[in-house]
Amino acid sequence: MAKNRESRPGGGRDSGSGDSGDNNRDEKRKGKRDSKKNDRARTEKESEWQERVVQIRRVTKVVKGGKKLSFRAIVVVGNEKGQVGVGVGKAADVINAVKKGVADARKHAIDVPLTKSNSIPHPTNGIGGGAKVMIRPASPGTGVIAGGAVRTVLELAGVKNILAKQLGSSSPLNNARAAVNALSTLRTFGEVARTRGITLEQLFN
Repeated sequence: MAKNRESRPGGGRDSGSGDSGDNNRDEKRKGKRDSKKNDRARTEKESEWQERVVQIRRVTKVVKGGKKLSFRAIVVVGNEKGQVGVGVGKAADVINAVKKGVADARKHAIDVPLTKSNSIPHPTNGIGGGAKVMIRPASPGTGVIAGGAVRTVLELAGVKNILAKQLGSSSPLNNARAAVNALSTLRTFGEVARTRGITLEQLFN
């Protein structure tokens, strides 16, 4: 009887299915490990970003039944490594308004070219509505000489030495947008040389 069981053809199929089941389990474990690694990397990237609320205002909208109250939050996000963005969020409560502002700021984030001294490559000006911002590079040790929303934008962009002046409107939102507009126009010396079709040595000569 024992010999008949050993020689049964179904035994080989059973052992094969066991091996495939083990392979499937290993693949599932591997997939879970990869997903955990991806989640960890995503959370690390998100933790690099900092958020600062520039202003929260209660605003009203006149509708047929009366006035509808809501909150507007101006948020600046940045990773202090050359990326910064300004966003606005509106909601019935402050928390959701800030969340919407953060999402909007990340959506409109820009890359800022920084020099070795954590400054900007060249002077620039920016416009946002009725606000104008003048930004000038500074030598190491100067610090961030700026005020209001412009200072917040520059600090979260990772700029350590800079001079900035607000001109025109005193609106925090317009000044923040003017600062982002000024930073978005910055170009490195390598980009200018490539645009002109020359080398860096020819650019400085």
